[in-house]
Amino acid sequence: MEAQISSLDLGVIAVYFIVVMALGFWVSRTTKTEEDLFLGGRSFTWGVIGLSLFASNISSSTIIGLTGAAYSSGIVTSVYEWISGLPLILAALVFVPLYLNAKITTIPEFLALRFDRRSQVFFSVVTILTSILVETAGGLYAGAIVLKTFFPGLVIWQTTLALAFFAGIYTAFGGLKAVVYTDALQAIVLIFGSLLLTYILFEQIDFSWERVLAAVPEGHFSIYRPLDDSTLPWPGLFLGVPLLGFWYWSTNQYIVQRVLGAKDLRHARWGVLLGGFLKLVPLFIIVLPGAMALSIYSGIDNPDMVYPIMVVKSLPVGVIGLVLAGLISAIMSSVDSTLNASSTLVVMDFIQPNSPKMAPKKLMRYGQITTFIFMCIAALWAPMIQYFDGIWMYLQQMYTIFVPPIVVLFLVGVFDKKGNGFGAFMTLIIGTLLGIVLFVLQQLGWWPLHFTITAGVVVAFSAVIFIVLSRMKSPPAEEVIARFTYQKHLIHQDNQALPWYQNYLLWAALLMGAILALFVVLM
Repeated sequence: MEAQISSLDLGVIAVYFIVVMALGFWVSRTTKTEEDLFLGGRSFTWGVIGLSLFASNISSSTIIGLTGAAYSSGIVTSVYEWISGLPLILAALVFVPLYLNAKITTIPEFLALRFDRRSQVFFSVVTILTSILVETAGGLYAGAIVLKTFFPGLVIWQTTLALAFFAGIYTAFGGLKAVVYTDALQAIVLIFGSLLLTYILFEQIDFSWERVLAAVPEGHFSIYRPLDDSTLPWPGLFLGVPLLGFWYWSTNQYIVQRVLGAKDLRHARWGVLLGGFLKLVPLFIIVLPGAMALSIYSGIDNPDMVYPIMVVKSLPVGVIGLVLAGLISAIMSSVDSTLNASSTLVVMDFIQPNSPKMAPKKLMRYGQITTFIFMCIAALWAPMIQYFDGIWMYLQQMYTIFVPPIVVLFLVGVFDKKGNGFGAFMTLIIGTLLGIVLFVLQQLGWWPLHFTITAGVVVAFSAVIFIVLSRMKSPPAEEVIARFTYQKHLIHQDNQALPWYQNYLLWAALLMGAILALFVVLM
């Protein structure tokens, strides 16, 4: 496809870049300490938290992939989006108050408080490596590939470098506050542009849902797939997806960091739940347009071309630029989040503990330098991904190596009051080794289970290891149990004497109801 992008569309994109950069640098004027750089001065309100959670999660590959999958194989992959509300509800109930009460800056820091330094270092190193080499570099490469479909003359390495530079420059100077506020803007642009595209496509089929149903094959709108399904078999729907979602939404530094920067617990909880409601939106403005395209543009062989074709052939001049700005927003918001989170981990988990008396200004300078270094590493590594072919897809499955034991440390460790540092560290070692073995066996064809099912198996095994080995050593101190494990009062903390519409439990129940309804409707 040779996309024809008008000068007006290019002008819209240019204006978007100028606005984002201006907003980022405007925010940077208030970034004066390491707390400003890493947590935005703990000043975020619920609206920007929710919008930022949504924007930092939606990548260009998500938009292209979900649209293409809805066109070619059905909507089952959309489960990864709207099921996110479940771990976000759990986070609002238990983990958000635990994190904020502990006044942590990084999620690995919580493991140091709950268990010991060994678990903190292990988790932090794994998070930094995957954030830069997988999340940031992968986002840059995917973004460059997507933009190349619209602008065939682009060179991959130049595009990844430009994207990294634009995201890295305002992230380094403005810190998390710049990330969150630009994310909020980017989320609005992304949602508005996607809504507009959805409306125009629906208009082209005379707002007839019957035409959509007639164009798709049987089972296209079902999320329950057989055991041998390569995309998402039904056991993985209940075993792997929620557990992987818990890791991502409740323990992943680059996601949770904006929650740690909340103004207070109430705003943190409201923001988390807003993020959960926003995660329902892609089903309607990204996935369904892909299904509608079946009744408008038939015969598209490459699913990755569905979204570009819809944009170029359906939208008028000027609006194309707006939608492309939303696509670029998805790229930028993922990259800036991972860069800021990775620099935060380096400074607060490694530099600050070894130099506890270091001046805040110096810590902030280290954070800015680290951001630039990671920006360069990700930009240089991103073009190399094109030479990996199918191996890069295997790397995505490697999350099943390290995610299960981490899930256990949080999901079991917070509720099991006898869990201790020995059990935690051994769980990380044994669980990770098991994940590596099963990953290798799967690549050799000797392990038949889908990686989402494998994740559930390794979580169960790791949970047993954690519980058994923790009983071999002394339990944690009473102070640790009281401050860093589940207590009944956490659910109701700061939620008393509020108007009904501010009660987060009401919104959590509504979000849960919406998710359960989708499980029923999409049978």
